[in-house]
Amino acid sequence: MSFVLLNARLFTGGADLSGRSNKIELSAEVEDKEVTNYRSPDGWKEVLGGLASAEITGEGQWEAGDPGMVDDVSWAELGGVGAWTVCPRDSAVGDLAYFTRAMRGSYTLGEAVGEVAPWQGGAKSAWPLVRGVIEHPPGTARTADGASTGVELGAVAAGRRLYASLHVLSVAGTSSPSITVSVESDDSNTFASATTRLTLDAATAPGGQTARTDGTAITDTWWRLAWTITGTSPSFLFAAALGIA
Repeated sequence: MSFVLLNARLFTGGADLSGRSNKIELSAEVEDKEVTNYRSPDGWKEVLGGLASAEITGEGQWEAGDPGMVDDVSWAELGGVGAWTVCPRDSAVGDLAYFTRAMRGSYTLGEAVGEVAPWQGGAKSAWPLVRGVIEHPPGTARTADGASTGVELGAVAAGRRLYASLHVLSVAGTSSPSITVSVESDDSNTFASATTRLTLDAATAPGGQTARTDGTAITDTWWRLAWTITGTSPSFLFAAALGIA
């Protein structure tokens, strides 16, 4: 099935760059290491897979003056490692998402007189590129403790991991508002006996985080987020994705 890119989403750190992006590219590759020898069949080259890597590049219209705008977040991230999430179609619960922990390695801005001011940037993976789903949409404000609708991602085999990305996009309230997000699993969609598998750092300001399990097998197949919120009149906007790799 083919589709036209109309509502792709790009989240980096605590910024939603979707409204100022018009090009997003993901690439992943595995190095090929030659192991051809005298007994290789029929004269064909033989290779083994080496190190894997991924890269995210984007471009769009330049903006500055707020931590959620492209210039501010690009300067803050340059040379650092953080959360990146890309959605090719939209960012509702269950929508396809690709995410990773990546190093922001490039940022370009500026054009000729009379042109719309552009930006270009890229990041290279420090963790695997995970193919997962959005588990919390960016446009739903949370003001009290709660949990998301579960998704059936499947079990985690030994040697694989459950990965999570979190982008806290806005924080409001007084008396030091804070949100702590956890990832829970269960063997059914009722989450009657939910087990906490990951707990991300408490967030008091916009920013991004990634987390992953330790590689131990998990037989539960249903997954969700749970969050604890503190402060006076708190309100948080955040996007989160889950996946197994």
